[in-house]
Amino acid sequence: MESLRSRLNVFLVVFFAVIVLGTIGMMTIEKRSLVDSFYFVIVTMATVGYGDVHPITDMGKIFAIFIIVTGVGTFIGVIANLTEIMLAKREMQIRMNKLNMVIGVFFSEVGLELLSKFSRYDPHFDAIRPGLLIGRTWTDKEFLSACKKSAKHGFDVDPSQVDFTALKGFFTAKRDFLPRLLENPVLLEHQSFTSLLRAVFHLAEELSYRVSFNDMPTSDVSHLAGDIKRIYHLLVAEWITYMKYLKNSYPFLFSLAVRTNPFDKEASAVVETP
Repeated sequence: MESLRSRLNVFLVVFFAVIVLGTIGMMTIEKRSLVDSFYFVIVTMATVGYGDVHPITDMGKIFAIFIIVTGVGTFIGVIANLTEIMLAKREMQIRMNKLNMVIGVFFSEVGLELLSKFSRYDPHFDAIRPGLLIGRTWTDKEFLSACKKSAKHGFDVDPSQVDFTALKGFFTAKRDFLPRLLENPVLLEHQSFTSLLRAVFHLAEELSYRVSFNDMPTSDVSHLAGDIKRIYHLLVAEWITYMKYLKNSYPFLFSLAVRTNPFDKEASAVVETP
């Protein structure tokens, strides 16, 4: 997309340069008015060529050839690049919609449960809990504020609160689900979510190599707590972004997501009378 925009910028610079120089040239050589000169350049570059305004002098005809050679190609280039950018944006939007469906499945199957677990391991979670109680009427500004506030949180993990055996069992139960997410090639276009998946896979692998979690050395407990912290931080940021996407694109899905907020102690899928 960036290369397309850069190429379009080049065409636009040349396009406007030809218009300005062409208009000035026609005014100087053919002694035409500003309007007539501008009109001639535009109809020539657009290949319309009405013929009601045309060069009379030999120099004017030569100059008109210059406009045709440089201007027509530039005009076509601008139109072609604009069309290509619009098609590329549409294709990207389709891919992102598919990706957000994958992210939604991830949160339904794994992400929300991990958020619920990890927040219980966080001794300072109550400090950011209010900022994660997303409301139905939240604006983009409020989502941005939630992202900024959560980014400042330490996302500490108290190892004494972690049930490593249960956590390993959770990942074991999702052993078939998680690898299937990688079958979607669109994931490679979402760097933050890909980083989150890598962190999740790493923790699952770390836990799978340990037969028992009894009498673990402090160093190993700290290592696993650090792996949890890495996921915890990425997971919260990705969840806020996904909730914003639902709010702007799928209000009915957003309504359920708000009612089942993993950080809301009174969360319930049941729709209550306001």
